[in-house]
Amino acid sequence: MDGIYTSGGAKLGFSDSGAGLPVVFLHPTPLDRDYWRPLCGELAGVRAIAPDLRGHGISELGTGLPVGGFARVPDAPVLTMAQLATDVLRLLDHLKLAGAVFAGCSIGGYVLLELWRQAPHRMRGLAFVCSKPQPDAEANLAKRVATIAQARAGQTSVLFDGMAQSLVGAAARERHPEIVAEVRARMTLSVEALTAVQAGLAVRPDSLPTVTTISAPVLAIAGGADSSVSPEEMKAFLAAPGGCDFHLLPDAGHFAAYEQPEKVASLMAAWLRTLARE
Repeated sequence: MDGIYTSGGAKLGFSDSGAGLPVVFLHPTPLDRDYWRPLCGELAGVRAIAPDLRGHGISELGTGLPVGGFARVPDAPVLTMAQLATDVLRLLDHLKLAGAVFAGCSIGGYVLLELWRQAPHRMRGLAFVCSKPQPDAEANLAKRVATIAQARAGQTSVLFDGMAQSLVGAAARERHPEIVAEVRARMTLSVEALTAVQAGLAVRPDSLPTVTTISAPVLAIAGGADSSVSPEEMKAFLAAPGGCDFHLLPDAGHFAAYEQPEKVASLMAAWLRTLARE
């Protein structure tokens, strides 16, 4: 089932399919919820709830985003992790769910960390795929400034072409050459949305202190060929007091769950079974 709900005046899209343990899947940028489709097709016994994050897919960016929070691009609207987390909580309310298990890739994982700060009582478990708790380093901040400038110069298509190549691991590109075109087709952000997302990523907080408060079970799946998030960075989740099940997929890139849906689904299914026994 596909649906629409409203958060902060913006109309946001989501899919809700299957039956069983509710699991909310938060996709990476600049993709949309279709990122999780191959994995969900391999994952039985769950109610898979996958929203399009604000500004992605069919979800509106909305109006009234704060401006000025990213000092290096002071006129940029900022789509904060706090806003995205609030949107997800509104979705839970819309679906009348007191809580769920959550899975997030990249920005989706950053939203999970914010959700833990806002509403830990609604989280039965947190699965991070190619995501990290550290804030942007200097090189990342400079890259975000350049990305915003390039988008505003009318080169969004060039940016997305490059992301489709660099964020998919070389092994996946070799085994499934069509994968680059598939993910590129899901990159549809407007210039304003791309700018707001990049600014929001730049100003996200340091979540290393948050990790040390996560009492719910954690699953962390890292890609050995991930150009954005290193396995070493993801090992920070091992500090979670609720326990962390860490796995490395040596030849997976940043879009690991799309590149290797069967493998990631298998790891997630095993972890979910441990949650069901608790």
